[in-house]
Amino acid sequence: MNAQRVLVTAGAGGIGLAVAERFVDAGAKVMVCDIDAGALAAAPPELAGVQCDVADATQVTGLFEKVMDHMGGLDVLVNNAGIGGGQAAIEDITDADWQRTLDVNLSGMFHCLRAAVPGMKAQGSGAVINISTASVRTGLPGRLPYVASKHGVMGLTLNAARELGPGNIRCNAILPGLIDNERGRGLVAARAEERGISAEDAEQDYLRYISMRCWIDPAEVGDLAVFLSSDQARHISGQFIAVDGHMEWES
Repeated sequence: MNAQRVLVTAGAGGIGLAVAERFVDAGAKVMVCDIDAGALAAAPPELAGVQCDVADATQVTGLFEKVMDHMGGLDVLVNNAGIGGGQAAIEDITDADWQRTLDVNLSGMFHCLRAAVPGMKAQGSGAVINISTASVRTGLPGRLPYVASKHGVMGLTLNAARELGPGNIRCNAILPGLIDNERGRGLVAARAEERGISAEDAEQDYLRYISMRCWIDPAEVGDLAVFLSSDQARHISGQFIAVDGHMEWES
């Protein structure tokens, strides 16, 4: 069996890098794109990297030309690129923050999906994995652009699964919880500073709303992505699967 050809967006750091590394461990041929040239330069050498802002449809077209040149096609698209969208009360959200969050988190996924589909249809197979967030189930005050954009990802996933299923192309969404990486730890540190409490107390503020009282290793998201793109998951599509220890609520 030929090695899977995989593209991970925002794959030079964070969750994306963990996902990309898990695919490499599984024997896949992996490309990553990222907006951060420095992160791309520091990425492991086995990951072919392309600088790209997925919010820009023209850049995405160029990205997929490089994917074709390097891998000859695509079996798995992991739509991971996303931004936090800032933190503000609804009435204080700027037009620029709202638009940029939608452009990256939702339109960016659409641009990549649209570019991937023709090749997947032609070969009669494909797997698309969109990274959403457990926050779509809890809500998150002060983060409306982020949560709204990620709800859009859920609609994108469901409709794509229905439309592309007859072509043997599957589409699922992963909903990560509190990720144990620099960004996740930064969220806890910011809460501690905002509320004038210790980092340990801020951590407990987060964990008390998670049934399993756990952080999530980014590699766990990668493991699920590898499974969802495997033959063992060949009939799993249109699903929203959380890796979050059962996140009950957020405040």
